[in-house]
Amino acid sequence: MQTELTKETPRVHSGVHGLDDILGGGLTPNRLYLIEGDPGSGKTTLALQFLLEGSRNGELGLYVTLSETKEELLSVGASHGWSLDKLNIFELASGGEALAPEAQYTMFHPSEVESTETMKRILAEVDRIGATRIVFDSLSEIRLLAQNSLRYRRQILSLKQFFAARDCTVLLLDDRTSEDSDLQLRSIAHGVIVLDQLAPEYGSERRRLRILKLRGQKYRGGYHDFIIARGGLRIFPRLIAAEHIVSIAREHVPSGLKQLDALMGGGLGRGTSTLLQGPAGTGKSSVAIQYAVAAAQRGEKAAVFIFDESVNTLEARSEGLNIGLRRYLDDKTITIQQVDPAELSPGEFVDTVRRSVEVDRARIIVIDSLNGYLHAMPDERFLVIQLHELLTYVGQQGANTILVVAQSGLVGSITTPVEVSYLADNVLLFRYFEHSAELRVAISVMKKRSGEHERTIREIRMSKNGIELSEPLKIFSGILGGAPVVDERKKDL
Repeated sequence: MQTELTKETPRVHSGVHGLDDILGGGLTPNRLYLIEGDPGSGKTTLALQFLLEGSRNGELGLYVTLSETKEELLSVGASHGWSLDKLNIFELASGGEALAPEAQYTMFHPSEVESTETMKRILAEVDRIGATRIVFDSLSEIRLLAQNSLRYRRQILSLKQFFAARDCTVLLLDDRTSEDSDLQLRSIAHGVIVLDQLAPEYGSERRRLRILKLRGQKYRGGYHDFIIARGGLRIFPRLIAAEHIVSIAREHVPSGLKQLDALMGGGLGRGTSTLLQGPAGTGKSSVAIQYAVAAAQRGEKAAVFIFDESVNTLEARSEGLNIGLRRYLDDKTITIQQVDPAELSPGEFVDTVRRSVEVDRARIIVIDSLNGYLHAMPDERFLVIQLHELLTYVGQQGANTILVVAQSGLVGSITTPVEVSYLADNVLLFRYFEHSAELRVAISVMKKRSGEHERTIREIRMSKNGIELSEPLKIFSGILGGAPVVDERKKDL
């Protein structure tokens, strides 16, 4: 990563959502940049956004197309709701002209003549228009015309010098159709932006962007997810929690249930993350919603992201427990978003959570469940690391994250398919146990990083009267094993 430019250095805005943040403010003006990507990765869309941003600022833009027709570019613009009327589109000779008799050369190799004539026409058009933002699409055509790497490199160097003398910011689009990676071109360019398109085994394609090189300025390294939607590229900068540290008050976040708050030593610490862990049907999701409703009752906002069940099912279950979720959904104090991880990239999900915290000012974030989040995207190898950054960031903003994890098994041997307990500040454990031929649920606090908490085990009950916790179950032993026995010595306590 390069050293940071001074604050006085002007920047050219890209016009692409999220890209300027990754670039550290924008592109250095009057430089030549390489945009690499396979066909369909979004290079043309990015280039058009770059030119349209210049047009909004009163700058002249020129799109030099050697591979696509003008009609195709206009169609791309129309699909995004853009008018390209203010852009200059220079379409080089079509294939029909190359077939004309006068275009057939006998004394010279066709590449020598065509390459020279092509460059002359391009440079003449640049001088005629006086554009300050220029896009070349694509370099594969120039590479083919040049025939050999020496002539190709000289032509690119000549272009670089030509544009530098005319105060032009240039994007060179390369579709990477050459057999080998063009390291020579990367060495010439001031910056290199790479667009990748991945095809997971299930679900829609994943797109990501990386700054491979950027001279003279600090940028955000690594891969950044992005999508192509109506309106252009939307890039989701990789979250770095250390960049978002703010001071928060030390206070308890209550659940609205007296016994649960007693179990937690007064409540959750402000800005902490809490893991609700246990087998299916033990009430984890209901407790998570209880925390969201309690926040709404205090006048705070909450955002719930569900991966496993539908919004209707969640609402019906909450109403059956008399939690009172409906009124807070109506006034938008609580929002519920059903997430389809097959269609949503991890970066986009993190961006959605960030907007809930920063824009909507949500103080409770519920993710239900981590099983759906992590297992639905098995090709994403570093989701747990990304989750750690997300939890740290949310906490630093003074909001609480509540995570739900479903374990396998009912009693006896219980297994956790996703081991993330080390990430959470608090861990609430839910367990089935048998008593008097009845299946009951126990709840206990296994971990709390900030402050004291009860080390007892209580029973949690769900009914039309709501969620209730019993007094500590002091007369039982072996509850966590699923088959407790009564300790006769403690019956009268």
